[in-house]
Amino acid sequence: MGFIDRLGIRELAARTRRRLGSGTGNRTMAAKARTDEAEARLLRTEERIKQAAAQIRRDHGVRS
Repeated sequence: MGFIDRLGIRELAARTRRRLGSGTGNRTMAAKARTDEAEARLLRTEERIKQAAAQIRRDHGVRS
């Protein structure tokens, strides 16, 4: 399982917690889950940017 897949699972878990919190009226749980969801999206975006930068380096023969 790749890093991106783990982030997808993390985001899915946060989304599930958010819906559970909203459904039960637990606003604190829902708020924390929204934060976790945003963090998972941010980490996924960071990983995609790193992959794109690495691909550009490979395509143009630049070493880091």
